Amino acid sequence: MSYVDEIIEQVIAKNPDEPEFHQAVREVLDSIRVIVDANEEQFRRDALLERLVNPERQIKFRVPWVDDKGNAHVNTGYRVQFNSAIGPYKGGLRLHPSVNIGIIKFLGFEQIFKNSLTGLPIGGGKGGSDFDPKGKSDREVMAFCQSFMTELCKYIGADTDVPAGDIGTGAREIGYMFGQYKRIRGLFEGTLTGKGLSYGGSLARTEATGYGLLYLTDELLRCHDISMEGKTVAISGAGNVAIYAAEKAQQLGAKVVTCSDSTGWIYDAEGIDIAALKEIKEVKRARLTEYKNYRPNAEYHEGKGVWSVKADVALPCATQNELDIEDAKQLVANGVIAVCEGANMPTTEEATKYLQENGIYFVPGKAANAGGVATSALEMSQNSEHMSWTFEEVDAKLKKIMENIYHNIDNAAKKYGFDGNYVVGANIAGFEKVLDAMNAQGIV
Repeated sequence: MSYVDEIIEQVIAKNPDEPEFHQAVREVLDSIRVIVDANEEQFRRDALLERLVNPERQIKFRVPWVDDKGNAHVNTGYRVQFNSAIGPYKGGLRLHPSVNIGIIKFLGFEQIFKNSLTGLPIGGGKGGSDFDPKGKSDREVMAFCQSFMTELCKYIGADTDVPAGDIGTGAREIGYMFGQYKRIRGLFEGTLTGKGLSYGGSLARTEATGYGLLYLTDELLRCHDISMEGKTVAISGAGNVAIYAAEKAQQLGAKVVTCSDSTGWIYDAEGIDIAALKEIKEVKRARLTEYKNYRPNAEYHEGKGVWSVKADVALPCATQNELDIEDAKQLVANGVIAVCEGANMPTTEEATKYLQENGIYFVPGKAANAGGVATSALEMSQNSEHMSWTFEEVDAKLKKIMENIYHNIDNAAKKYGFDGNYVVGANIAGFEKVLDAMNAQGIV
């Protein structure tokens, strides 16, 4: 049995009931098989793959908090510090009922290669809790965040581990967590990114993941002599990534016709009203059912269905494994040109393979959605310099990073004989830098 297959079997056996983690490991190791097979003797001797798939540290803790009625609750907090070969651990904090150790490990493992692709000195980590901020008062969210950070603060720091936002963790939550970190540690430092502008945040950070997704998608299409101008775009999700992906797509001359949340989805043939979407989701924190109050001609549907709409470009921006084989078949039948992932691993393995086999340009999230963490790293740079850059400066750096990511994954795919396979290209390009750093630092 090959070294790659041995490690995949080992990961499944040692980490039962963690299918997302298994999926992420399998995808990466299958992609880098060509490198591993050529160096199998050395990699086995150094247990390189064992070190790659095992987190350097994983922390699990209870998070007690009291609601507005005086009742106590206990949630579970996690932080997985996966790989620090190229820099401090960097990755978001997800607050969602679905969070468990397997989800956090899959996200942290993906983050290693995503962060490497940015070209910036940041390692891979991820964290979060099964706490659900939806429907909670500001005081209840503050109570949870302060309790969560009271424990987490022991393990993070500006040069150690720098968490950020993710699903369920927006500006409000980051603010409460930063305040508690500062209160306990007595340090005003860039140990969290996604902060408010008044206390060390970066301009363009809010827009970064969505904008970055479109900068890469635009570069992908341009390199195949296709323009975004006039294209129809289907987007899933209605959170930060989806909103700003839609905004940038429309700035580039495309028409975005769908978005979705956990209860349903909307179709607006005239193009999504970005101002209305921001009002509903960022100000009111409401459901998409309200969208028809702003655009009466739009359609609202319960459940899922954004991929049933005819579109040229599909951008899954909601959550993992949301786009399945049936969705992929619909997209292909409807003539989609490109699928670029705004969320982390939103396309199932079967759907990814189907899209690639049918000639669709498919770019995985570790490359396509790296704009968020890249701009977080730019926030870290500004914090360390005690400087603030203009929106235009940050946005220009982001655009350049995303264009470079596309060319790096394209070149890596071509170098190893996988021309056009951006999944393999992204995994190889991300792995090579981490491999070099791990080899240089010895068996640690």
